[in-house]
Amino acid sequence: MTKAIFFCLALAFSFGNVFGQTAIPKIIEKDGHHALLVDGKPFLMLGGQAHNSSAWPGMMPKVWQAVKLMHANTLEVPIYWEQIEGQRGKFDFSIVDTLLTQARQHKVRLVLLWFATWKNGSNHYMPEWMKLEAAKYPNITGKNAQPIDSPSPHIKATLDADINAFSAVMRYLKKADSQHTVIMMQVENEAGSWGSVRDYSAMAQKLFEEPVPAELLRPDVLKALNVTAGVEGTWAKVFGDRADEYFQAWSIGRFVGQVAAAGKKEYPLPMYVNVALRDPLTNPSANHYESGGPTDNVIPIWKAAAPAIDLLAPDIYLSGSERILKVIELYDRADNALFVPEAALSPDKARYLYDVIAHGGIGFSPFGIDDNGSGATETELKEELAPFAQDYEVLLPMMPEMAKWAFEGKVKAAVEREDHADQTIDLGAWQAVVSFGTRKGGDNFQNNAPTGKMMIVQLGENQFILIGSLCHITFHPLGKNAGKAWQFLKADEGSYHNGTFKPLRILNGDETDWGGPAFGKKTTIVKVSLTSR
Repeated sequence: MTKAIFFCLALAFSFGNVFGQTAIPKIIEKDGHHALLVDGKPFLMLGGQAHNSSAWPGMMPKVWQAVKLMHANTLEVPIYWEQIEGQRGKFDFSIVDTLLTQARQHKVRLVLLWFATWKNGSNHYMPEWMKLEAAKYPNITGKNAQPIDSPSPHIKATLDADINAFSAVMRYLKKADSQHTVIMMQVENEAGSWGSVRDYSAMAQKLFEEPVPAELLRPDVLKALNVTAGVEGTWAKVFGDRADEYFQAWSIGRFVGQVAAAGKKEYPLPMYVNVALRDPLTNPSANHYESGGPTDNVIPIWKAAAPAIDLLAPDIYLSGSERILKVIELYDRADNALFVPEAALSPDKARYLYDVIAHGGIGFSPFGIDDNGSGATETELKEELAPFAQDYEVLLPMMPEMAKWAFEGKVKAAVEREDHADQTIDLGAWQAVVSFGTRKGGDNFQNNAPTGKMMIVQLGENQFILIGSLCHITFHPLGKNAGKAWQFLKADEGSYHNGTFKPLRILNGDETDWGGPAFGKKTTIVKVSLTSR
C-alpha cells in the first residue's frame, strides 16, 4: 500500500462525515478493492437519480420529497449545457447554485450529470446556437449516407465547445463548493450512437483507414480484446469484423476523455461515464445496441482512450438475474470501481444493491425517483420507492461502516434468482445456506417474485452481521469442525444508530430453532455469533 493510501485511510478512520471539511473527494484502490473517500472517510452512495427534466427550481421540491422518502444520502441530478451556455461564451450557473444550496439544506451529497454533447446517444442538450449551426457541429453519417441523430466525435469545433463549457462548470464549482457537496461528476450521458455502428462520413472514413493508434496496440490491450499481438495497420486489418465498433468506441472515448481531462485541470473531482449496456451473455453485433459507449467488450479501449475517466459505470435496465449479476461482475475490476448510477425503479432491481456492496461497490442509484410532474401523491410516491427505501433506511445509519467493510472485502451477498434456489456462501470456518421465501415454523413458503436478499458482514471467524428480507439463513461448520453440532452463542436483532449497533431483542426459541433466523418483508439486521462442539 502506498503512503498516499495509508494517509487516506488514516483520515478515513479519524474524521467524521461532516460538511465543510477540506479533503477533496477521491477514489482509492487496494488489492482490487475501491473506496470513495468523502471528507476523508469511506462513503457509500445510497443514491437516487432525478428524471431528465427535473433539475429546475419549480421541480426540485418534488425531487427533495423523493430523496427524503428514500432515505438517500446522494442525489444524482443533471445540469444542462443548453441552460448553462444559452448564449455562446456567456455562462449562467444559477442552476448549480440552486442545487448546492438545497442539497446543503437537506444534508445530501450531489453527483452532477453533464448533459452535453451526448445524452442517450443524441445531441439534444447542445445549446440552440450550436443546433442552428449544424454544418459546423454535424451529426454522424450512416453507412448508406443516411443522417443519424447522434453527434460526430470527430469534430474539433464540437470538442472545443464542450471542453470550454465543462471547464467553466468545473472552474465555477471549485469556487462555489468548498464544502464538497458535489462528490462526483458524470461526463456526458450514455455516449454512443443508435442507428449506425459508427460515423461513415468522409472525414471519419479517412481516419478509419489510417493505422490504429499506438495506445491500442499495447500487448495488454490487445490481449484483453482477444487480438493477436504484433498486428499493425488499419482498423479493419487489426480488428476484423469488430473494427467499426472499436473505432467508434475509441473515437467517442477519446472525445469524452479530453472533456474530462480539461475539467479535471480546473477541479479534479472523480469523474465517470455511464453505460447503455449490451447483453453480456450473447456477444451481439453492435447494431443491436448503442455502439461506441463503454460496453463490456470495449472497456479496454475506453481505458486506453480516456485515462482521465475514473470509472465506467453500468446502467442496469436489463432483465434476468443471470444477465445483471454478470454485468456487476464485468464492471468490478481492479482498474474500475463498481458503481451503478442508474437502475430501473422496479422492485426486482432493489436486491442488486446487496450484490454491488458485496463486490466492493461505491454506490447504487435507481433512476427517476421524483414524480416527473405526474401529480403523484406522497402515498403513491412512497409506495413506488419502498423497495429501495426500506434498505436505505436500514443502511444509512451504518453507511460509513458498510463502506469500510466493503472496501476491506468483508461483505458477501446472496440475491434470489428466478428459480428461487437456495444459495451457499463460504465464510471460511462456516458455510451459510440462504433459502428464499417467508418461513412459518419449519416450512418455507416461496416468494411470488425473486425479491429475497441476504448480505453478510464477517466481523470475525465466528461473528457476523446479517441483513436481509424475504429469506432464511442457516449455517454449517467447515474445516476441522465439519460435521459437528453447532448452535448460536447469541443472535441479537437490532439496528444501527450513528454507527453503533443497538440491540432490540435476543432471538431464541421459535426464532432460531429451525436452523437460523428468518427475515420477513421488512429489512432486518441480526448480529450473530456461532460455536460448534
